[in-house]
Amino acid sequence: MAVSVDLAKQLDKAYEELGVSEVLDAPVAALAGVSEGDAEKLASAFGIKTVRDLGTSKYFTLAAALVALEQATK
Repeated sequence: MAVSVDLAKQLDKAYEELGVSEVLDAPVAALAGVSEGDAEKLASAFGIKTVRDLGTSKYFTLAAALVALEQATK
């Protein structure tokens, strides 16, 4: 099944035309609203360098799971 998603508003302009795998391997600054300074802080604090690293970080996945759990119990 083919899936189409428009990520233009969620990505930096330079990354809008890339495929999902390419975006996942891109620096976190590829995400709209994440500056180079933010990316440096994520790398320094958590070792996060790519969008994939961010998405699979145990800290961020735990936080997302906790938010989902709270929303499911409302």
